[in-house]
Amino acid sequence: MSIACSFAQGNTSEITITGLFRVSSSMIVFRIRNAHKRKCALVCLSVAVVITYRYLGWQFFTTSRGGHRISRKVGLSANSSQFTLDGDPFRILGGSIHYFRVPRVYWRDRLMKMKACGINTLTTYVPWSLHQPQREVFNFRTQLDLEAYINLAAELGLWVILRPGPYISSELDLGGLPSWLLQDGDMRVRTTYPGFTEAVNIFFDKLIPKVVPFQFKKGGPIIAVQVENEYGSYAKDDTYMAFIKEALQSRGISELLLTSDNHHNLKSGGVDGVLRSLKLQKVNQRDIRDLNIIQPKRPTMVMDYWTGWFDVWGDLHHVLPPEDMVSTVREILRRGMSVNLYMFHGGSSFGFISGGLAEPSYKALVPSYDYDAPLSEAGEYTQKYHLLRDLFSQFNKDEELADLPALQHKESYETAIMYQHLSLWDALSFTEGPFKSVTPVNMEKLPMNNGNGQSQGYTLYETTITSGGLLTSGNNVKDRALVFINKIYIGLFKRQNLELAVPDGEGQRTLSLLVENCGRVHRGRDLDNQRKGLVGDILLNNIPLREFTIYSLEMKPSFIDNLYQAPWKTLPENPSFPSFFMGQLFVYGYPSDTFVKLPGWEKGVVFINGINLGRYWSIGPQQTLYLPGPFLNRGINQIIVFEEQEGDFKVTFEDTADLGMAADIQ
Repeated sequence: MSIACSFAQGNTSEITITGLFRVSSSMIVFRIRNAHKRKCALVCLSVAVVITYRYLGWQFFTTSRGGHRISRKVGLSANSSQFTLDGDPFRILGGSIHYFRVPRVYWRDRLMKMKACGINTLTTYVPWSLHQPQREVFNFRTQLDLEAYINLAAELGLWVILRPGPYISSELDLGGLPSWLLQDGDMRVRTTYPGFTEAVNIFFDKLIPKVVPFQFKKGGPIIAVQVENEYGSYAKDDTYMAFIKEALQSRGISELLLTSDNHHNLKSGGVDGVLRSLKLQKVNQRDIRDLNIIQPKRPTMVMDYWTGWFDVWGDLHHVLPPEDMVSTVREILRRGMSVNLYMFHGGSSFGFISGGLAEPSYKALVPSYDYDAPLSEAGEYTQKYHLLRDLFSQFNKDEELADLPALQHKESYETAIMYQHLSLWDALSFTEGPFKSVTPVNMEKLPMNNGNGQSQGYTLYETTITSGGLLTSGNNVKDRALVFINKIYIGLFKRQNLELAVPDGEGQRTLSLLVENCGRVHRGRDLDNQRKGLVGDILLNNIPLREFTIYSLEMKPSFIDNLYQAPWKTLPENPSFPSFFMGQLFVYGYPSDTFVKLPGWEKGVVFINGINLGRYWSIGPQQTLYLPGPFLNRGINQIIVFEEQEGDFKVTFEDTADLGMAADIQ
């Protein structure tokens, strides 16, 4: 059986499936003599529909905006001071939106808003840690369907610059590297250490073949691919970047390659034959001059113009005044440079995927990735958006910008009252484990997840003591630990608090340490040392504690689902902590976006219908968690809150975000 497809240039299109059927704009004729042939016809029709959809999805890229046909023989070129695409002058007006931070249902909405702003190029990172959570497990489905995301960009008329890492930073835990790499005690990430390069090769063997067909010269929207990310700030191996370049090209990447670094790392972050680009928030003539000296007569590209900044717990919400932002973008364009807005729309780091800062002291990132971007965390237009749209319209005079897509409705739902309570201790039977060990074992080394260890969440370590005294952590608690004697809270270990008094008592008592991984740092030169949990000995009166029972509280969806079978109790007047609390939200009609607020609660995690929205913490700045409408059901929705120390047992739902007290970026 053969399939022949032809797409006419006129008003009619024809698809012929030999011997079975002919499709034209005027009629469809089926010559099917029996049921067997009818089944075959349906199969072939399905194939034809897929082919037609793929063709129509990339229809924008078949002809240029000027109306003449694109040859596809020459992609994005950087051989002169200005980019050319298929031989024609081209300026990249880019914006970053990460598919893994936006509910899939909202991908189209966010990209349409990007297109309507005058952006012509979508950029996105690819998070290795999410696509390969275990050595033998790969996930490119549903929320992580990268191929569908790229195809959608093509359908909407956006070019794509892909940033596949393997290290991406992006304020993700370990910069987007999978935590199971750290099971190797000698691991040296971002180098040609064999344990790392072997893992990269396995990942790229899965990833790169998926994106190769989407390249420009193959009819797709990908016009460039970034090699690693800001390697100049790391630069521990002179041969590493050449390895990553070869790893991409040997698997079929043939479009323009580029690197991206701060101005003072341009030399050490580059690699021969690859275009260098800048990261910046303010235009400095010296930075531009230095780049032009390193690579004369090449296009100048600001790969990351930071439209705002990320936030960390215990700090203020960072904002960049709209006038400052648009003034810088205007200056970049006035100089004839190309630009990518990082971020155009930040979205949310749902669950435990946020990273942390190591310097000047460790601080964990909040789950909101609003970034003070032109599109807010919930996809709403901001003043920045409208200023950019006015600016970009001056550079899109040959094409009228699309109308602004309508905004999603936001709802302030009725307050949910927590009515059931489950002590942490009563939930332990639903965890993976327990595991027995003479000495403490860090999260990554725990014998779970098919030998891949624990990646995120909490770990409970318990042992027996027979006396009181001075308990010291020696900085071996990563990152915080609530300490209990016979389930009674006695104090907190954190990075600045390394000692704790243990009261005297009679007989054997159980000492428990509930250790939280608050997020591995996402950048810096200390990525190899990001193991979490107890990473060394805990001393009582200078004697190392031994004989531990260890429970993993990774809080995966399967764990939350199993909790519904736990022995929940009616909420008492004075419940114990840490504990899980359950309530319900009832939604009338079609679910809308909302924002979860927990006044009176101290620190913990919120789950809606089993989905981890992220952490909350009373120290701020973030005060609300974004809850997208697609996460909700019409009718009853289950709410579970894990609270470490204190709660008022009510959860409110607002129609506006509260990201905390703002401070201008300096």
